[in-house]
Amino acid sequence: MAESDVLNLDQKRELIIEAIREKKGHQITSIDLSQVENSICECFIICHGESNTQVSAISDSIEKKLKEESGTRPHHVEGQQNNQWVLMDFFDILVHVFQEEYRSFYRLEELWADGIMTKVVDS
Repeated sequence: MAESDVLNLDQKRELIIEAIREKKGHQITSIDLSQVENSICECFIICHGESNTQVSAISDSIEKKLKEESGTRPHHVEGQQNNQWVLMDFFDILVHVFQEEYRSFYRLEELWADGIMTKVVDS
């Protein structure tokens, strides 16, 4: 069964956000890029943790939840060696899990400001 048959974009986004909340990720932001010409995916989800341990826990939580709920696995994961910025590629969604200082430095929300941005209230 193809991934698109298992979860639609909104379902996948909600599972990712739920996994981030379970590990107390901060300032969760979803950016809808579906109307942005030449965008690399349909959606970005961005959050941060307070340490490399928390960043690791968040990315592990996302991977585990999607695998358990739907059998979905990331196509590719980068940054788990140092857990300063972990990028998880789910084809239609790119998840960015930062340490706070790296998130402030790279300011992805500003770079992709032409997308529709939704800030998720921390639980």
